[in-house]
Amino acid sequence: MNFLPNIVGSFADPAAENPTVEMVEAAFRHHGLHWRYLNCEVPTDRLAEAVAGARAMGWAGFNCSLPHKVAVIEHLDGLGESARLIGAVNCVVRDGDGRFIGENTDGKGFLRSLEEVTPAAGKRVVIFGAGGAARAIAVELALAGATEITIVNRTRERGEELARHIASHTAIRTRFEHWRGVYRQAAEVDVAINATSIGLFPDVDAKLPLDLDSLRPAMVVADVIPNPPRTRLLDAAAARGCTVLDGLGMLVNQGVSGIRYWTGVEVDAAVMRARLEAIFG
Repeated sequence: MNFLPNIVGSFADPAAENPTVEMVEAAFRHHGLHWRYLNCEVPTDRLAEAVAGARAMGWAGFNCSLPHKVAVIEHLDGLGESARLIGAVNCVVRDGDGRFIGENTDGKGFLRSLEEVTPAAGKRVVIFGAGGAARAIAVELALAGATEITIVNRTRERGEELARHIASHTAIRTRFEHWRGVYRQAAEVDVAINATSIGLFPDVDAKLPLDLDSLRPAMVVADVIPNPPRTRLLDAAAARGCTVLDGLGMLVNQGVSGIRYWTGVEVDAAVMRARLEAIFG
């Protein structure tokens, strides 16, 4: 018997509050996989050494969280399509030739969560925010055939850059709207996504500057925040009859994708979600 488990993990700074280790280890236990996930705090000036150490120790891959998602690229051997378009990596995979290839499963996790309730193809989407989560989600929705994507952001330069990036790399109509004051959505919006940190623990009472009366029952309203899973935005949207998606769905599904990359096994997402729900109460 081989007593050495296959090793994967995460590089972040800070790393102490990263819940990924809990849900991934829960999946490993449930499926009897002889694997371990190590949550590592890696300062920015030690990232190159951390990647070199993972290579030397034969890791099958690792996740990258803030602040390493862009900086890690220079230490890898190649990028998958989504990571190349997004310009950031959250999942590194050792391929059959021993190379470290950067992937991005954040947007894939959201897309899978969305498509559990409705297809992305043909949808008109509004995304609040223009950071890493917004970029990953926008790229995957564009690749999946969304009809139109509107980026709503308070910083004009960042929002316009993301809208141009999506428009120049895909065939999807993409536009930017400057977020000043309370935003009112157009009636034809199909999917609204909060990709900002507004409402994230501990600031759970923070309100997204959105006119809640512009939400219609036919809309899907999603929040990328995993803690708390049920944000004020989702409560308000559910009260208006909208279909709601919490941030746990995106987190769990990006974890499912990562484990599939590393092990080739399609793990039970419900096991991972149950572990996160236990953590977040």
